[in-house]
Amino acid sequence: MESIVKDFGATRALDGVSFDLRRGEAHALLGENGAGKSTLIKILSGAVMPDGGAMSIDGRPYAPSGPLESRGAGISVIYQELNLAPHLSVEDNITLGREDHRHGWLRRRAMRERVRRALSLVHHAEIGLQTPVRQLGVASRQIVEIARALAEDAKILVMDEPTSSLSGEDARRLFEIIRSLKARGVGIIYISHFLEEVQQVADRFTVLRDGKKAGEGEIAAHSLDAIIRMMVGGEVKELFPRDGHSVGGTALEARALKGKKMAAAVDLSLRRGEILGLAGLVGSGRTEFLRTVFGLDRLEAGGVSVAEIGLLRGGPRSRIAAGLGYLSEDRQGEGLALSQSVVDNLTLSRFSPFVRFGWLSLSRQRRTAWEWIRRLNIKARSPLQEVAHLSGGNQQKVALARLLHQDAEIFLMDEPTRGIDIGSKSQIYEWMSELARGGKSVLFVSSYFPELLGVCDRIAVFHRGQLVETRPSAGWTEESLLAAATTGRPAAEP
Repeated sequence: MESIVKDFGATRALDGVSFDLRRGEAHALLGENGAGKSTLIKILSGAVMPDGGAMSIDGRPYAPSGPLESRGAGISVIYQELNLAPHLSVEDNITLGREDHRHGWLRRRAMRERVRRALSLVHHAEIGLQTPVRQLGVASRQIVEIARALAEDAKILVMDEPTSSLSGEDARRLFEIIRSLKARGVGIIYISHFLEEVQQVADRFTVLRDGKKAGEGEIAAHSLDAIIRMMVGGEVKELFPRDGHSVGGTALEARALKGKKMAAAVDLSLRRGEILGLAGLVGSGRTEFLRTVFGLDRLEAGGVSVAEIGLLRGGPRSRIAAGLGYLSEDRQGEGLALSQSVVDNLTLSRFSPFVRFGWLSLSRQRRTAWEWIRRLNIKARSPLQEVAHLSGGNQQKVALARLLHQDAEIFLMDEPTRGIDIGSKSQIYEWMSELARGGKSVLFVSSYFPELLGVCDRIAVFHRGQLVETRPSAGWTEESLLAAATTGRPAAEP
């Protein structure tokens, strides 16, 4: 890719970016949210047409008219925002556009065998081939997306945040697959905000910043700090701020709480000014617990109490009124209204500051949205821009800004840093500390143990729906968290 240029209206998303990929290598494409990574990949895949520059594959000019032509050229893409048809089965999603047929008839047996091989390659043969994708969790959908790409037998494979929803074990299996693909001569473009992963799988890297190339080189010859400086254009503050906020009395208490989708009842309390982390493997029951607390999943037993209000009843509307705010792990499926504007998404859970005598002041609403855009450094053209047109990381910032605008007292946050660049992660950790200093409480689900240890006051570990143990974060290590999450037995304190 040589001197690629792309404009979206007055915004220049890519400004003369050049990028090359060799056979049998993994090349990391790095940069903060909104740096231009996704736009570059969409141009490569034929989903977006460039405004300037040229591309070639194996020395031959390449200018796809659409995604189908790029797939015909041997390019397969796993997008960060999963690109599956929810109403179709797992089998139909994996073979979509690559169906085996003869004389106008589908060769179902051959297709099914190809799907089974792909799922076996990612060690998830247990996923039902006829299961509609909408019935799968986020992690299983990620597995299906990866299997689909592997089934295409591509020459160039693009992975955009492929481990964002995977457990540690699934991520390790993916790295093994990447090594075997490299050995077969497949070129891999690997996009990830987990720089430790990049060190494990990538041979070279290219950094984009504000639509321009900010650096490149061999991974082995550069430290993580040097790469981070290229990404952010300077030094990053301490990643995990420790400000000594004080913890008060109980803010929220779950007593023998059992939701319809929970495997077991849970007892857990959250205190004022506390950041409480929920650790565990994907599917361990953390998300189901959070959804039941917020009233999204039907209650079967027990209850949730909030200080000064008492036992909560009803669904999410009553939870919001009680001061609870919820950030979903699935921002595209249920966390945001993608067809609506930034301003509508930011303010939809709290319109009261803009309403007078039953009329909504659109100008006041937009001014408030501009304030949050500036405060959170959301890269959007204006508050009226559709959320669907923002990068994944900036969409996440909009979802977080809604909770801050809502002025919630208790924040229920499910994987808030997933798909977020390191500079934005640091900013989110600072917000958490600021909320705790102000006496607000945070219940924080994460599959990334270092951030739980770095940010939380206490950490509770889930295993197969059971709450294993809760203790101060100083009483945990990455090893003991992993041991408790995988075995379901409390680990020895360090």
